[in-house]
Amino acid sequence: MESLQQRAQTLTEALPYLRRFRGSTIVIKYGGAAMVDADLRADVISDIVLLTLVGVQPVLVHGGGPEISEMMNRLGKKASFVEGLRVTDAETAEIAEMVLVGKTNQAIVTEACHQGARAIGLSGKDADLMVAKKAGSRQTKTHSKKAIDLGHVGEVEKVNPEVLETLAASGYLPVIAPIGVGPKGETFNINADHAAASIAVALKAEKLILLTDAPGVLADRSDPSSLVSELSASKAKRMISTKQIDAGMIPKVRACLEARSGGVEGCHIIDGRLSHALLMELFTDVGIGTMVR
Repeated sequence: MESLQQRAQTLTEALPYLRRFRGSTIVIKYGGAAMVDADLRADVISDIVLLTLVGVQPVLVHGGGPEISEMMNRLGKKASFVEGLRVTDAETAEIAEMVLVGKTNQAIVTEACHQGARAIGLSGKDADLMVAKKAGSRQTKTHSKKAIDLGHVGEVEKVNPEVLETLAASGYLPVIAPIGVGPKGETFNINADHAAASIAVALKAEKLILLTDAPGVLADRSDPSSLVSELSASKAKRMISTKQIDAGMIPKVRACLEARSGGVEGCHIIDGRLSHALLMELFTDVGIGTMVR
């Protein structure tokens, strides 16, 4: 009986949030362990299916960095990163498109459809969903501060939200691979966090949620208990400049800042290694991870 009462209490706690988010668009960036671990993958997809059933309109943008690196290793290529962004020559761009669009995207779509969603796989090339330009160079951490050309890494210039709005209005779940198209038809590998932020802004989403392999932003990267629950823009920029925020967390924080400046009210970085992390963030009083304000 006590167990049933606890379940009822959980549903009661969720009710205000169910009312609040019904009819809202929530953009979710899906990556890290939540994509690799079979049980976590099933939990994430079931959470997203539940969101559709209670009237939320989720849009899923996925990464696939480990899968790209694995394929590069098999083909004798070494992965290189600057500020969390993959240095992408022409061959690596082809590998990224092959892995993200041809393999990872379709695996997610298949799992989502199996669990009851009406999922449709897309890339930024479909209907010019994400038109991109070449990203600027980045400086290394070395004493020389050498500028590195990232190659075929893209920055989103324009999102065409019409195709996503049409799909969502018809009850479909868009699943988007972060491959963009240039003005001359070029292929650009786009950081999935940046892609998700750009899509969230274009859709005027209620929330942007980034699933990652950390509790959120940490004041001390060696101490998981030093979670920063709320992060202002000024503090985020300061932590990046002092290297408290580093490597793969940099694109995530910058994506949240981009989305916030574009009008997205809630931007969250949460631990995708936790079972049902999405539901805990959206439908409980406490929430988890870091909210960027």
